[in-house]
Amino acid sequence: MTTHALRIGVVAGETSGDQLGAALIHALRARSPGVEIRGVCGPLMRAAGCEPLADAHELAVMGLTEVLAHLPRLLRLRRRLRDEFLGWRPDVFIGIDAPEFNLGLAGRLHVADLRTVQYVSPQVWAWRPGRVRGIGRACDLVLCLLPFEPAFYAQHAVPARFVGHPLADQIAMDFDRGAVRRQLAVGERDTVVALLPGSRRGEVARLGPDFIAAAVALAATMPGVEFIAPMASRETRALFEQQCAAGGGGAIRLLDGQARLALQAADAALVASGTASLEALLCACPMVVAYRLSAMTAFLLRALRMVRLKHFALPNLLAGEALVPEFFQEAVTAANLAGALRAQLGDAAHRRMLEARFRVIHAQLRQDGAARAADAVLQLVGDRP
Repeated sequence: MTTHALRIGVVAGETSGDQLGAALIHALRARSPGVEIRGVCGPLMRAAGCEPLADAHELAVMGLTEVLAHLPRLLRLRRRLRDEFLGWRPDVFIGIDAPEFNLGLAGRLHVADLRTVQYVSPQVWAWRPGRVRGIGRACDLVLCLLPFEPAFYAQHAVPARFVGHPLADQIAMDFDRGAVRRQLAVGERDTVVALLPGSRRGEVARLGPDFIAAAVALAATMPGVEFIAPMASRETRALFEQQCAAGGGGAIRLLDGQARLALQAADAALVASGTASLEALLCACPMVVAYRLSAMTAFLLRALRMVRLKHFALPNLLAGEALVPEFFQEAVTAANLAGALRAQLGDAAHRRMLEARFRVIHAQLRQDGAARAADAVLQLVGDRP
């Protein structure tokens, strides 16, 4: 056994990785107070006691063109981190999300006999499943946020453990919808629809016009419906405002952030596929889910059969059936979205069924994930001879 204090190297990407990492560090420190942690982190992880080797925002690069432009810098950073960790010899390296960066680094550390963990599984079960072999070579353990993921890894003899989803821990299973509505200045008896066209500019560019057109079409047949649209950033708000002006969406009320409150207040939501659909489920909000890729990307995914799922919306994946309506690519039309929303709003019995199913899934995901992840990491370290 080593005589030094427990050492953990970590690399987290973007704000979500910083949030996961901070909760994990607090849980690790509660179990091993003298633990030393250093790596790539954001402000929350630094406040929790991580010694920064670089800032998490350095990994916040999206899109093929942007990644290519930043590739030399990212490769230099990865080489520097490899050298830092090989010199320091942590007991375990934890890559938090950012799989494109972290799995390459983990592989280089793993061949040097360091234990490695990937916290948040890439969606290998959804597309490019062949990547699982590389994950198995790079990692001793994958910590999964979704309950069906470990079974996929088990088929390929890759150790994986379900630890729960942090959003399920953060969002209360019971809340006062009336109080939420008062906080947003929404009438208690009003019919409210939340519009969440995405957190990134590209998503809003592709989905915003159809979301607005769906709201206009719904308002024409259901007078009195109120629309609220929480915006993830100033950039996405500016774009969506332009789209509203062009598409007749002047009655849509825009919010700065406050997505969770909007979903808790709403009778139904129209959301971009991804985390927003999971957040809607955890807020017990019936929803319609939409997703649109660039035409070339969608063509390649279909032509090369890179996607092998019946459903893409997280609520449907978690339920194992088509629990909520989902529309992909050319099916994302104002008529389809408005029709599905109208059906959600008009069927009280269906809403009650959805709320009951959502509650079961919420409880399944609510596992005190940071504590479970910390226990799994410490168990892995304890297994080292």
